[in-house]
Amino acid sequence: MSSSLFRRKSIDKIVKEAAEGLSDGHSTGNLNKVLGVRDLTFMGIAAVVGAGIFSTIGKAAFDGGPGISLLFVITAITCGFSALCYAEFASRVPIAGSAYTYAYVSFGELIAWIIGWALILEYAIGNIVVAISWSSYFNNLLEALHIHLPGWLTVDPSTASAAFKGTTESIASGTPITPNMQLVLDAWNNAPIIGGARIFINLPAFIIVCLVSILTYVGIKESKKSANAMVIFKVLVIIFVIIMGIFSVKPSYWSPFMPNGIEGILKGVSAVFYAYIGFDAISTTAEECKNPQRDLPRGMIYSLVICTILYILIALVLTCMVPFTELNVNDPLAFVFERVGKEWIGYVVSISAVVATTSVLLVFQLGQPRIWMSMSRDGLLPKAFGKIHPKYQTPYISTIVTAIIVAVPSLFMQSSLMTDLTSIGTLFAFVLVAGGVLMLPRNNDVLAKGSFRLPYINGQFIVPVLYGIFIYLGWNRIIEGIQHLNTDKFQEFLFLIYLVFAGFITILTFIRKYSLIPVLGMLSCSYLLVEIPAISWLWFFAWMGIGLTIYFLYGYRKSKLAGA
Repeated sequence: MSSSLFRRKSIDKIVKEAAEGLSDGHSTGNLNKVLGVRDLTFMGIAAVVGAGIFSTIGKAAFDGGPGISLLFVITAITCGFSALCYAEFASRVPIAGSAYTYAYVSFGELIAWIIGWALILEYAIGNIVVAISWSSYFNNLLEALHIHLPGWLTVDPSTASAAFKGTTESIASGTPITPNMQLVLDAWNNAPIIGGARIFINLPAFIIVCLVSILTYVGIKESKKSANAMVIFKVLVIIFVIIMGIFSVKPSYWSPFMPNGIEGILKGVSAVFYAYIGFDAISTTAEECKNPQRDLPRGMIYSLVICTILYILIALVLTCMVPFTELNVNDPLAFVFERVGKEWIGYVVSISAVVATTSVLLVFQLGQPRIWMSMSRDGLLPKAFGKIHPKYQTPYISTIVTAIIVAVPSLFMQSSLMTDLTSIGTLFAFVLVAGGVLMLPRNNDVLAKGSFRLPYINGQFIVPVLYGIFIYLGWNRIIEGIQHLNTDKFQEFLFLIYLVFAGFITILTFIRKYSLIPVLGMLSCSYLLVEIPAISWLWFFAWMGIGLTIYFLYGYRKSKLAGA
């Protein structure tokens, strides 16, 4: 049974079937091939430039100070290694499915299922967070226009309850009632009561998910045009914000540059990395590309470079306009311009934030159905998930299911911890994609003209040297981790596990002369996993447990490779 758990798909067979519009020997209908390099680049920007640049960057800057710009560089390099590995796979395996498909051809079925299930978590929870963020930006914009939605229609039950409790405690202690406190009281008192419970729902989040899902249902052409338009608008706004912000900078705010050291900067790993995960979604559209082997790699790399430059510039301007200690707010870009007396720019930022988060939602709602479609084609999920609409040429049943599992929870769920869970799923995917490249044969005759090839750089000696430097720089943390093995310092325990894993990979690299770039991709992404809190790991393993149960009850027996 162990060997059958790791049965693999053939790259040559996949390429042949992709050319014939088939999957594993049975017709599923063709997707509409309309995406070029520009569309893919815009789609990557659409997914990456969103809530991260308008929201979570504030908390990251609060923890790390102006030095947060270095974290964007570190994260971009880390993602760059992964992007190059994705590009290599995209050239060799030009079909939908992203890291799930790549794992299937390199590690086998069980690992493919695990990563596919992790990607479902990444996209679903990620989009719930984005929908909740969109609702917040949208409500702020309405408030600026003096349009007021009932409070109980704009917030989840947990947040409403916590806000009401905090407000009543403040009033009881003698704190004067502020306008925000009054809004909380009014929302609580005006909420409808059913069965003795007050009803709170985030209706704007639900509506935007439904609208975006309708757009992804009716076709990739419509989705492409919408994404391109939104990207052009928000990039122009970001460039405008950077230029206007330069006139209000005070270089003295950059001192100290790293007030909390490297530890403070790394606290923002989840928030910053969450902003970068979008380029992964591009690979899910492989079957809708005109020339996936050439265009997918270029779209990934171009979008990553452009977004990195924008993020670094925004981080530098943001932390130079106001003291970093004031940036722990939900809308830092609008906040800093209000602080320097340019409120009207804050309104422009609010409009752009709504557009930006809509584009992120659009790309992620495109991505998840195509992963489910791929898993269905392989027999790991019911056939319905792989059906293509005869008119719109989209995986319509998968799109409907995706809409439901994102829209309904967005009505009630709180967004805390969600970015950590999304980051785990993404980093996990990145580690396996980088490792999967090492499993591929170096020579492949099916590459199309202009396809991307990952350059081979012998890591035999470079990786051991880097590992030695890492040991030297982290020696104090290693000693501390050993001393706290019996305590609740979960991060230190993870660090020691990482150290063993990195040592094992280093030894293999020395023996087998592995290529440097995928090895660095594996090691850098797995290191970022160390910074994820314990509670998020518990939820992640619970999700994995559910997924493995489904696989062994259904997918293992129904797999197209079961009889192979």
